[in-house]
Amino acid sequence: MTNGWIDIRNTDMMLIMGGNPAENHPCGFKWPIEAKRNRNAKMIVVDPRFTRTAATADLFVQIRAGSDIAFLGGMVKYAIENQRIARDYLIHYTNAAFIIQEGFKLPDDGLFSGFDHATNTYDRASWTYEGADKPTGLSYDLTLENPRCVFQLLKQHYSRYTPEIVERITGIPRSEFLKAADLFTSIRKDGDMKKAATILYAVGFTQHSSATQTIRTAAILQLLLGNVGRAGGGVNALRGHSNIQGATDMAGVFDILPGYLKMPNPADADFKSYLARITPKAAKPAPWDSFNYWSNTPKFAVSFLKAMYGDAAKKENDWAFHYLPKIDRQYSWAQIWDDMYQGHIKGLLAFGMNGVAIGPNAQKNIDALKKADWLVVCEIYPDETSEFWKSPGITPGEMKQIPTTVYRLPGAGFAEKDGTFVNSARWLQWKSVAVPPPGQAKLDQEILARIFLKVRELYQLELNQKESRGKFPDPILHATWDYTDPHNPSLAEVAREINGRDLSSGQQLPGFAALKDDGTTSSGNWLYCGSWTEAGAMMQRRGTEDPSGLGVYPNWGWSWPANRRVLYNRASCDPAGNPWDPDRKQIWWSESAQRWVGPDVPDIKPDSPPKDHMGPFIMNGEGVGRLFVPGAGLADGPFPEHYEPAESPVANALHPNQSTNPIAKKFHSTLDKLGTPAEGYNIVCTTYRLTEHYHYWTKNNPMNVQLMPEPFVEIPSELADSLGLRGGEKVKVTSARGHYIAKAMVTRRIKGMMIDGKKVYQIGIPIHWGYRGIAEDAGETALTPANLLSPAVIDPNAFTPEFKGFLVKLEKLA
Repeated sequence: MTNGWIDIRNTDMMLIMGGNPAENHPCGFKWPIEAKRNRNAKMIVVDPRFTRTAATADLFVQIRAGSDIAFLGGMVKYAIENQRIARDYLIHYTNAAFIIQEGFKLPDDGLFSGFDHATNTYDRASWTYEGADKPTGLSYDLTLENPRCVFQLLKQHYSRYTPEIVERITGIPRSEFLKAADLFTSIRKDGDMKKAATILYAVGFTQHSSATQTIRTAAILQLLLGNVGRAGGGVNALRGHSNIQGATDMAGVFDILPGYLKMPNPADADFKSYLARITPKAAKPAPWDSFNYWSNTPKFAVSFLKAMYGDAAKKENDWAFHYLPKIDRQYSWAQIWDDMYQGHIKGLLAFGMNGVAIGPNAQKNIDALKKADWLVVCEIYPDETSEFWKSPGITPGEMKQIPTTVYRLPGAGFAEKDGTFVNSARWLQWKSVAVPPPGQAKLDQEILARIFLKVRELYQLELNQKESRGKFPDPILHATWDYTDPHNPSLAEVAREINGRDLSSGQQLPGFAALKDDGTTSSGNWLYCGSWTEAGAMMQRRGTEDPSGLGVYPNWGWSWPANRRVLYNRASCDPAGNPWDPDRKQIWWSESAQRWVGPDVPDIKPDSPPKDHMGPFIMNGEGVGRLFVPGAGLADGPFPEHYEPAESPVANALHPNQSTNPIAKKFHSTLDKLGTPAEGYNIVCTTYRLTEHYHYWTKNNPMNVQLMPEPFVEIPSELADSLGLRGGEKVKVTSARGHYIAKAMVTRRIKGMMIDGKKVYQIGIPIHWGYRGIAEDAGETALTPANLLSPAVIDPNAFTPEFKGFLVKLEKLA
């Protein structure tokens, strides 16, 4: 989130797309309701289904799954055409005025300039600013009239997204789309800058083959309207798990290190070349200033290496840079399972991750595990992954032929361990142990520590015996492990280590401004530096004072970065430093103090006066928000473009010869089939979660099972009528990859839609069931995971699979 849960109550307008917070974030949903009750805020909900969130909306619009960019692109066009934009914000706080070099081409045919048909990749050399290589700085036009300035290119790009095109692609009638566009952009009617609007989204945005660009389109709309950095504004991701934000911050994905530092690659010959590649340089018009905070990357990286390798990280050995792995290919979720299926990966450690059920293409994951030598699963219940060899359809004879050795380790549940959760709002909050783990179950850190120490012991033994079966032992032997109990490290010690310390004095660092690149500081994650200082554990604070009344609560927990609650909050003020809305003052420039002040921590150089024109988007080299993403920022285009899902009932109305994302990753095994309408796959299927269940875990809890005992398929009543189907009867849903059997839940919450002149139906399937858990209706259900249906097609930027819009057939079972 750019803002936070509580801040939603400050908004005047909400657009909720790709999420259903009333059911999936029920505690957090109180803040949108409070905004409606106390501020008369308006709520627009756009969703394939009429949900409980939609039931509270001022306007509900049903959309075809996978067509969000077309809807949002139409909103961008509407805002520009009707002069409902924040012009001063746009000129001074975005790259709207920057001029793009000659040779850049918009994707009228579905392809941006630089596309290589042989490799299905882009040469992105033309996606850059004019003047980027000149000492006079970037070329720009503050009138926004130059035909090659970003604003004019943006305007031209989305000129194709007319209400008629939006209707053809999304299925939203022209009149309904115009109602939504008029309502959302009404906050800028007649040049009003006091009001603020927020966009709330969840995995309905992120689980598509153009997922990153969908979020980008929402960000473009918010930048046009001047809503980013404002109380009640922003682009706010509603994370689906209690600590998924923290997992990402701490490098729970393959292509980053903690704090979003980039991973080394084989071309990085040394630490110097690595830093040269990943440290951005300021790129701005000469009269403007840019903080370019990522220019501190050397300080972050050296401090991280010192935290990892301690005294073994020295200037003479490039701070042990070569101890880090250098990735030479993708190791995304779907890629790992494909590599295992192809026989390249021989073993897997699965900790709290049910890889079979979570998919995509679950049968391929099951078959991949059959080919592994070993599997280690740490869980609190047996799950589909730990018992993949019991999946439906495998005979006792086939089970005996599976060579995979499975090790099951009993782990601890959330109430049985302490540590921090990092919520969607970036708040680190410490929790204490409620009860000890039962029986032989152990804490995660003890299990991981014992595995690590045993591996290190084996390396050391080989070294002592002058053997060399283990390649390059240095990273293992020299990893810092100075915990009081090395076999079961205290998470409080780990948290202090992540915060970092001054290696000269031994004191905890007060914040990331104290980090250095000379080896005298350490920090496991620069973003968390300041979370556990000499004053104590900031994440354990529970102060309830809120002097501003804006829900800042500066002494409750700790928010990265620097305990800042709203990112880019310099943009909450006009260029002169005065709040756009004096009633919602976050920060402002104080002439008497000659610095930025306010209830929130200023997201700007504290003593940079407004006359210096330092941009509020301090993590970008330009210092401004990016309507156009230059260079290597994104793999599939500097502007978002609508592409059809990999499986679609229609061709792309904008460019039918380039219907899908040209560089979305597809796999080519015999199990990676894609269906077409010509083969009878003509119904759009989407998956979702229920309030009564928590992913794949609570099906083991009797109370949750009683609340929602068995799987179902949500089917439009009109489609059910055409099949002679009644609620409660069994149906079979089939994709090109597998099938799913459950009872029909016939509903009027989903309706048939006209998509480019063709009647198209959508169905919805909750994800929670499989072949493990309490069998409330033993023998009555098929025990098939929903992700047997979904395709392993992934977004080329974030590598998320396309769970939210694929094609199926539907039939009634006798």
